[in-house]
Amino acid sequence: MNVKELIYDELINVSKPERYIGNEYNIIKKNWKEIAIKVLTVFPDVYEIGMSHLGLKIIYHLLNEESNILCERAYSPWPDMERLLRKKDLPIFSLESGRGPKEFDILAFTLQYEMSYTNLLTILNLAGIEFYSKDRSETDPLVIGGGSIVSNVEPVAPFFDLIFIGEAENDLVNIINMYYNLKNSGLKKDKILLKLSSLPGVYIPTLYNIKYNENGTIESIKPDNEKIKSNIKRQVVSDLNEAYFPKKFLVPHMETVHDRATIEISRGCTKGCRFCSAGITYRPTRERKKEKILKLADQILKNTGYDELSLTSLSTVDHTEIDSLVKELINRYQEDKISISLSSLRVDKFSVKLANEVQKIRKTGLTFAPEAGTDRLRKVINKGISEDDLYEAVKAAFTEGWSTIKLYFMIGLPTEKKEDLNGIIEMVNNVLKLGKKIRKSSNKKMKPIWINVSISTFIPKANTPFQWETMIDRKELKKRLNYLRKNLNKKGINFSWNDEDLSLLESIFSRGDRRLSKVIVNAWNKGARFDGWGDHFDYNLWLKAFHEEEVRIDYYLRDRSLEELLPWQHIDMGLNNEFLKNELNKALSYETTDECRFNRCQGCNICYNLEFDLNVIGNDYNVHKS
Repeated sequence: MNVKELIYDELINVSKPERYIGNEYNIIKKNWKEIAIKVLTVFPDVYEIGMSHLGLKIIYHLLNEESNILCERAYSPWPDMERLLRKKDLPIFSLESGRGPKEFDILAFTLQYEMSYTNLLTILNLAGIEFYSKDRSETDPLVIGGGSIVSNVEPVAPFFDLIFIGEAENDLVNIINMYYNLKNSGLKKDKILLKLSSLPGVYIPTLYNIKYNENGTIESIKPDNEKIKSNIKRQVVSDLNEAYFPKKFLVPHMETVHDRATIEISRGCTKGCRFCSAGITYRPTRERKKEKILKLADQILKNTGYDELSLTSLSTVDHTEIDSLVKELINRYQEDKISISLSSLRVDKFSVKLANEVQKIRKTGLTFAPEAGTDRLRKVINKGISEDDLYEAVKAAFTEGWSTIKLYFMIGLPTEKKEDLNGIIEMVNNVLKLGKKIRKSSNKKMKPIWINVSISTFIPKANTPFQWETMIDRKELKKRLNYLRKNLNKKGINFSWNDEDLSLLESIFSRGDRRLSKVIVNAWNKGARFDGWGDHFDYNLWLKAFHEEEVRIDYYLRDRSLEELLPWQHIDMGLNNEFLKNELNKALSYETTDECRFNRCQGCNICYNLEFDLNVIGNDYNVHKS
């Protein structure tokens, strides 16, 4: 059934109908009847966000290059579209063929953000698929998940038949083929899942039993039997140069969040910021070589027609060839007015110099992330910059002609005091004064100086040194936000912040366990949708859901004992747990840790535990096995 055809004439009645029409440039449509295995990739947020997600683009093109696999896409319907589908009793549908999810063999979800969990339920419900894996029939598609937050996926683990832990480029095709062959052999779902569990990186939540102590903490996490692996090890791509990367991106009809050509120039980061989950769980750093990047750039720009190329990674300017790479790209494309953008900058003059090179035609805003207001607190979080570093960087930026600087800070960090908040206020005011002083000395007529201050809330994340720390309580969080807002309310400063209630809920799910799944279902039944969108988030609705399910919010916001069994400890990200404990102790002693990539190995042991070829990832690693 082509659902898209049935509602096509009514799309004019929903907001942004371009989200649902498909037929984008470079779309892949295969003959439904001729292809054996059918996969629907699903992003639990709106089209313009999902279409900007690089991982989903990689999976879409990777699977469609297999002659026996058909891969199509679906995204979360906006509430008006959900109402239309329910009114007509129709399922969500793929953009390629317009078919509903139940016509596919596999439903593959990308899990990118904890606050999209209710959208996951909306999609399953619209598809006519039960929420819990244990309740599904033999005819339902296999529901799988993967993505950046699977280092602790326990709050939604019961909703999935299979979860893949790690980077999927090397393994996903094999998993799909094995599932299809087992199903065609006549095996029942439980037997198929048991066999799939033997594959590296494959986590079958129903095969693991969780027991709890009387105080609510976890007593044990054990597989059903001794033949099932006790830990699921993260799978990784050792050589990024050999990893699959698409050369024909889909080009959307509407403007998306990141509406440009994109190349991932490196993966991983070894800066060691102690609050950053991605910086730990994507280790070690792996680079694409300059020649490979240049070749990809030529092909992608030719195949898409974009006039902007973004170089992405967790720390773009730390690529060892970034300077010569940027210069070569500018020389190649400046005549065609193709601009180059960098996804992340360090707080230093080199980053400003690079940004100046790529923005000679049009200067947009420049972003720096000091994260904390004092050098003491930056030592706690291992943010390797000083206040002087920031002033030197913004001075260079204002001198080069920038008018707008964005500064990112976090509040609620471990050991934070009032002087750290005052440090943020003083730093912002000093940057504003510095900008005005440099602008005043210039003879050029330029735009007025603006400092955009963005405040986010520290959220303890799994697999970081702060995974045991407490989350700041709601009352204190509001108090600190109001203090900053009051003292930064002046001309030349724009102040923005994360919703404090949303941050608290994200913290609960970031370190939560399977008992939260019933809360998510309850909140969804009450109408929770698009919780990551401020105009849709209803904290009171969630409070009611927690109360009705008799789940205590304060239990999930508390600090953890270093000896406590954590909900994600059967997910092996390759980390040495003693390394995390040592990093926590160093944080509380204001000690920093050098970046391992250019200094001595710091003992996280990921390179060894995940069996990396150190000659492939780079000779800069001075390693030892701890």
